[in-house]
Amino acid sequence: MTTLDPALDTAAPATPTALSITRDEGVATVRLERPQAANALDRTLWRELRDTFRALDEDPTVRVVVLTGAGKHFCAGIDLGMLAEIGGAAHATADPGRARETLRRTVLDLQDVLTTVERCRVPVLAAIQGACVGAGLDLAVACDLRYATPRTKFSLKEVDMGLAADVGVLQRLPHLIGEARTREMAYTARDVRGPEAERIGLVNACLEGDDPEALVAHVTEVARGLAAKSPLALRGTKHAITYARDHTTADALDQIATWNASVLISDDLTEAVTAFAEGRAPRYSD
Repeated sequence: MTTLDPALDTAAPATPTALSITRDEGVATVRLERPQAANALDRTLWRELRDTFRALDEDPTVRVVVLTGAGKHFCAGIDLGMLAEIGGAAHATADPGRARETLRRTVLDLQDVLTTVERCRVPVLAAIQGACVGAGLDLAVACDLRYATPRTKFSLKEVDMGLAADVGVLQRLPHLIGEARTREMAYTARDVRGPEAERIGLVNACLEGDDPEALVAHVTEVARGLAAKSPLALRGTKHAITYARDHTTADALDQIATWNASVLISDDLTEAVTAFAEGRAPRYSD
């Protein structure tokens, strides 16, 4: 049995095998590449998600990220084989105290993977087709913007599996759709389709039609529009909104004052003012 302490402590390959990355005009597209398993998150995909978003965060040429899944579905949640392995490893440890410590470390490690997506300093846009279930929804709500189709299916299945969701959705979803709707989704484990998801604020838009390629094309077009804006302004805005969510208003006001004191006088500001005066589109450096 593979040790799970820490959960994902294995050497990452030089080239990802469970996801792909393409770059174009400041937009990096990350695609989950396990369509045969509805892009369920196995050990390799968990690890590669963290490695990939850490690398994208550090790449100054990446201004926006688009996240999607290959095939008919965005993500069907945690791979059941990995879930069984986690349980098996805990039961295999003779000392109950150490077994529970290991399990806690595993959960914290998986939480950190999805927080890495949220921590990525550039906007992350999710193009969500088909099933977005369990940990797939945890992944989606760690993104900045979400787009779906009428047949996209969101659901929190953990309660029906005898579990409480533990890698971020119960903490992030209430900020998107409110506490009451989050409780209803979590308690009932019912499906929420694209149109309802748009109505309650889970997604920014539910597009007409059910073509995954058209969905990705639309989200990519939105991403290109964002990539044309000031990188410093976008990164600062993302950080300020996330910070304000988790802090008091007074703390958040102090944070943005400190941020702008650091970066307000920038080449981006000069270029924005100059471009406006000259009636042209601004051109920002990375």
